[in-house]
Amino acid sequence: MPRELVAVAPRTPVLREYDDPPLGPIQIRVATSFASPKHGTELVGYRDDPVARRPYDPAWGAAMSLPEGQGATFPRRLGNMAAGVVAEVGSDVSRFRPGDRVFGHFPIRETQTVDQTGADPLPEGLSPEVAVCLDPAVMAFPLRDARIGLGDRVAVFGLGAIGLMAVQLARLAGAETVIALDPIPARRALALAYGADHALDHLAGDADAGLAIRRLTGDPGDPASRPARRVGGGYREIASQVGELGVDVAVEVSGNPRALHQAIRATRFGGVVCLLSFYGSDAAGLLLGEEFHINRLTLISARAESLPMRDAPGWTLDRMARLCLDWLTSGRLRADGIVTPVVPFDDSPDAYREIDEHPERSIKLGIAFP
Repeated sequence: MPRELVAVAPRTPVLREYDDPPLGPIQIRVATSFASPKHGTELVGYRDDPVARRPYDPAWGAAMSLPEGQGATFPRRLGNMAAGVVAEVGSDVSRFRPGDRVFGHFPIRETQTVDQTGADPLPEGLSPEVAVCLDPAVMAFPLRDARIGLGDRVAVFGLGAIGLMAVQLARLAGAETVIALDPIPARRALALAYGADHALDHLAGDADAGLAIRRLTGDPGDPASRPARRVGGGYREIASQVGELGVDVAVEVSGNPRALHQAIRATRFGGVVCLLSFYGSDAAGLLLGEEFHINRLTLISARAESLPMRDAPGWTLDRMARLCLDWLTSGRLRADGIVTPVVPFDDSPDAYREIDEHPERSIKLGIAFP
């Protein structure tokens, strides 16, 4: 019998057997060759984080409390994207033939049984390791809502798979300087290989990443030595003194409230802080006084799947996905080095537990099937 990776309880991954269903007339069966989980929001459900468990009600436009006794359901499948080879096709399938290489948003299991529209052909020359990076590329793409422009200075906080895509997209959007921030050295090294100008650890000890970024963008001298201009018996004019220091756009991808605080602290007067993250915990370490209060910052929540998009109808999720796939296939977006480590399917329960308990040991887990 085929097997799949599931969480039978919070933080309890196991391999279990399942039965393949009969193949419908427009369905295909795929033998999985490679798969990968999503290290962000997928882990929130895997941990059964009570803060993030409330369902979003589109009628109210708000997250609503669950009735007493209801919560996340287990067992739950794990995994985000997978690639493989078509093994069987239904009687009315016209899009694929046995032997075709395909990929899609599939869980980590040995076979996938889906309608023929639920998979896509794997482009010629695109490896499965790169194909599973389509999701982080699409999730990073909404940073375009921040309107990064020619010559802008950009900081990216958090260098998981989405953050590493954001580093590259910021440069493609026209950024003159890209500063990448993450506490894990291997991730910072990869960001530099992808073209970041600087890579900093923003969570080390008492590190003040916001001020460090401001120092990278200019040298105003000692602020205390500059007399404050006063107008009308006490009002201080600030913009003329500090307008150019800091980044034009800070992109927060880590989901860490401390990082969001440093992103705010690093952004110039009148700049933009773009939040790609989901914050599944309290806001310890986030201060909305000082820089946020004084510097008139714009906070933008950007998400690929909150439709319609800000630029609809011209921009759609499908258009973003097609463009990201084209850029990954052509090499305009790089993914080499992101999928690490790669482990055999038999070792996937221990490897999945590892990405939760020791995130410093991986960027995006890859699962190879026999």
